[in-house]
Amino acid sequence: MRQLALAAVALFVMAIPVRADEEKVPLDKVPKAILETVKKRFPKAEVVGASKEETADKKTVYEIEVKQDGKTTDVTLTPEGVITLIEMEIDAKDVPKAVAETFEAKFPKGKFTYKIIEAVYSVKDGKETLDYYEAHVLDGDKKEHEIEVLPDGKVKEAKK
Repeated sequence: MRQLALAAVALFVMAIPVRADEEKVPLDKVPKAILETVKKRFPKAEVVGASKEETADKKTVYEIEVKQDGKTTDVTLTPEGVITLIEMEIDAKDVPKAVAETFEAKFPKGKFTYKIIEAVYSVKDGKETLDYYEAHVLDGDKKEHEIEVLPDGKVKEAKK
């Protein structure tokens, strides 16, 4: 079912707004170690935004938004500049078949508009591991829905 790939042609990508628990941070106020790490990992990308937030376990993390080749990547780091998570925007055609089939089953083309699809990587000890794919879609009433699907096509989490 590569219908989702066809939806990529009409993929409507919107900037996802900063969540209420995030605080925007001017780039000149972001710790140097964070920007150095991001520029090293994504040397051709342009840093376009930053925010910080407190995690559930009361730790501060920074999220740096970069753009490259028309795609957005959000990089989550500790204040010391250690990457912990990467959310990389991808084209629908790059989603594995099992994941595309799950997306289509949950959010059929025609009833939903795909805003963005991301590959989400956890990073531990410098090693990036693909955790899941995340799709943000709009229904006919413009209400946003989100689904997280594991690489094997099983639903990790669906949010309304």
